[in-house]
Amino acid sequence: MTDHGRRRSGFAMLRGVALLASLAVGVGGPGRATAAPAAAPTTARFDGEAVSDAARETADWVVASHDNTSLPFIVIDKINARVFAFDRAGALRGAAPALLGMARGDDSVPGIGHRKLATITPAERTTPAGRFEAALGHDFDQDILWIDYDAALSMHRVIVGRKIDNRAGRLASPTPNDNRISYGCVNVPPGFYDGVVKPLFTGTVGIVYILPETKPLRSVFAVPG
Repeated sequence: MTDHGRRRSGFAMLRGVALLASLAVGVGGPGRATAAPAAAPTTARFDGEAVSDAARETADWVVASHDNTSLPFIVIDKINARVFAFDRAGALRGAAPALLGMARGDDSVPGIGHRKLATITPAERTTPAGRFEAALGHDFDQDILWIDYDAALSMHRVIVGRKIDNRAGRLASPTPNDNRISYGCVNVPPGFYDGVVKPLFTGTVGIVYILPETKPLRSVFAVPG
């Protein structure tokens, strides 16, 4: 959930319009000649970016299996607090650190998206693992990427929050050890959100893969062993 209030504004309509837009990409008119398709990639392109084995295996599986259904996708590595954003062909568009849910765990508490933030205990502030269909939307005062609408889980620019939380400082630190502070949402640097995430998801839905941290990877995704 966004950590400073939330408003769900027309997500279902946005999802439908964005999906139609994504399906329309590359469709030619009657009688239009089309070039022979290039060979489809079988692995994700990280372009030298440091990445964990789990994140690489997941991204490679997405590309090889076409699990993203030709949509842009994001892989979130909770253990290392890193976000990797890819275009529909599996080419890396950007990577960044992230702030994540305060509590370690791979499931959302049932009904948490409808509760007031003040009632959510530290142990319930998890960023759930799984595959999510995501789309841009809004909360009260900023645009965000809705990851799980029912659980009020989103990705958004890092917020100021309480001074004691020092979110910007945590995000800028060289290790992931202090990146667990949010109510569950994924906080990323503003430049990464505006320069990578927003352009990738404008006019289309996409897929977000959040890697598990307490469950085995292959119990969440069909990654080859």
